[in-house]
Amino acid sequence: MIVKTLPPSSRPIQEDSRNGTNRRGELDVIDIDVVPENGTPSLVVRSPRLLAAQKVRTAAQPEILYNAANIAAHYQNKPLQVARRIFAVLGPTLSFAFGLWSDSKRGIVVKNDRRRATQLRVLLTQLGPAYIKIGQALSTRPDLVPPVYLEELTKLQDQLPPFPNELAYQFIKEELGAPPEEVYAELSAEPIAAASLGQVYKGKLKTGEEVAVKVQRPDLRERITIDLYLLRNLAAWVQKKVKRVRSDLVGILDELGDRIFEEMDYIHEGENAERFFELYGHIKDIYVPKIYWEYTNRRVLTMEWINGTKLTQTAEISAQGIDARYLIEVGVQCSLRQLLEHGFFHADPHPGNLLATPDGKLAYLDFGMMSEIKPPQRYGLIEAIVHVVNRDFEGLAKDYVKLDFLSPETDLTPIIPAFARVFADAQGASVADLNIKSITDELSALMYEYPFRVPPYYALIIRSLVTLEGIAIFIDPNFKVLSEAYPYVSKRLLTDPAPQLRASLQDLLFKDGRFRWNRLENLLRNARNSQDYDFSLVLNQGIEFLSSERGAFILDKLVDESVNGLDALSKNVLHNFTSLLRERVGLTAVNETPAATVEQQQTLEHIKHILGILRETRGFDPLQLASQISQLFVNSDVQRLGQQIASRFTQKAVARMIRQLLAA
Repeated sequence: MIVKTLPPSSRPIQEDSRNGTNRRGELDVIDIDVVPENGTPSLVVRSPRLLAAQKVRTAAQPEILYNAANIAAHYQNKPLQVARRIFAVLGPTLSFAFGLWSDSKRGIVVKNDRRRATQLRVLLTQLGPAYIKIGQALSTRPDLVPPVYLEELTKLQDQLPPFPNELAYQFIKEELGAPPEEVYAELSAEPIAAASLGQVYKGKLKTGEEVAVKVQRPDLRERITIDLYLLRNLAAWVQKKVKRVRSDLVGILDELGDRIFEEMDYIHEGENAERFFELYGHIKDIYVPKIYWEYTNRRVLTMEWINGTKLTQTAEISAQGIDARYLIEVGVQCSLRQLLEHGFFHADPHPGNLLATPDGKLAYLDFGMMSEIKPPQRYGLIEAIVHVVNRDFEGLAKDYVKLDFLSPETDLTPIIPAFARVFADAQGASVADLNIKSITDELSALMYEYPFRVPPYYALIIRSLVTLEGIAIFIDPNFKVLSEAYPYVSKRLLTDPAPQLRASLQDLLFKDGRFRWNRLENLLRNARNSQDYDFSLVLNQGIEFLSSERGAFILDKLVDESVNGLDALSKNVLHNFTSLLRERVGLTAVNETPAATVEQQQTLEHIKHILGILRETRGFDPLQLASQISQLFVNSDVQRLGQQIASRFTQKAVARMIRQLLAA
């Protein structure tokens, strides 16, 4: 019997323009048919998510989801198995540690010793998948690992020993209900890549499509589970005994356990790929491969084959006429939307998972390790960026409390000047000129010195960003991820209606009650470089916000500044007119009206600059704008705005006339 998992059919259908097929979403009801196939019954299940629920969450297979308590209960009754594993890990680990100690005694600089770095990579590979995953995580932490070791640990990404084809073919038969030769028209004789949890073959379906077939490693769950159990106990002991460690090591390990167990369920990975496509597949030059549900189950995944080149192979990419730097820019924009907009992000964007396709697109692969950031955390990250730009380190310290890095009762007094020292190098330059690694290095030292605790979600975010920045710097040493990110952050501040971001916008634009025109200019100048920023969108959302209660404070200040601008303009006009009468016409009896003050003149210049920026913004069309303005005049909110500006201007004009009369 062949078990086929077909694409779900009750989510809204999205047309896949790549090949004319449909990309579908989740299903709320399950629909099972038994269909004759060459005389053999064939079970067709039309719901990957419910199939996952059916297979994953049944009492018969509770181990498919990571549960630390259940794992502990299981191994507490198996002391001999635990002891054997401890000795198996401890022996080679102590041998490696003794070698490092011996080298240091002989004057060898251990951190620069490539031989020892290679031994560490081999050791982690021999210890098994859980240790490989830890090594992969360390390969993205230049703040913890010397460069030589970093280079070796990077090889853990996709250069692991394969397991025998016979076992892989057996898994395909067990999961898909038929041997590989009956399921696929072709399958490569050897795996083309071997990773920590599985290996990949290149194949072809009987319908002609080229596919990648990922098959899970044998005995994977048992090997990973016992290692996670041991490592969790070690983390708990360190966390309890070593007072210097304030981070939630157990929580970080549990987060890693959750991600690894999810990676071991290929149905879950397929759903991640479809969700990623739905959220980010529309971004220009982003490509997400298709999942073939008919040939996918818990330990076998069949997805569209991607012909592409690793982003780090710059010579090969250039030979194809593709701009690798542009693809990194595309990747940065996609990552920003993952981390700050939808919160569903690819936590493992190493070079093997990011490919340049022959037609110049950036293809994402391997959706096993994904994670989510909740809205409060997403807004907190944007607020932190604003406070760094503003040099508001008191606000930044409070952000770290909201982001769970500091407990609410923590004394922030010594931490605020510490933040000022971290970002001191940026005092004379734009924060966008900094790089993520330098900030991470400085913050890591700060977190070690003060009572910070690193929440589990943060480690995956940093892993994702540092890895992406590492690829970017490899392609272009002058690439600044934050510089590429700031236009998107600016766009979000100007257009996102969330109260948290409106408060951040207010903090950014006002200081001591004074409006900072240069900040607004900078926001508008950066935001116009964002891909999905449009003038008409900003105009409509801006009016909606200013006319609401949330925008009352900013509106009040903007009205004052607008009146100052109009006042300056009228003063200049009168000054020029009276000067003309006195100098050209000879009417010396006419008193020369004073021109605008320096401050008013500066406000007028800022307004001119902003109008210039708006004219250069995508979506600015004078003809269309005239039509929009005519429609805006009948809008009650706009009429109210106009009345407020006119009323303030009249009040100021009358007040100025009275002052002049009294002075005379």
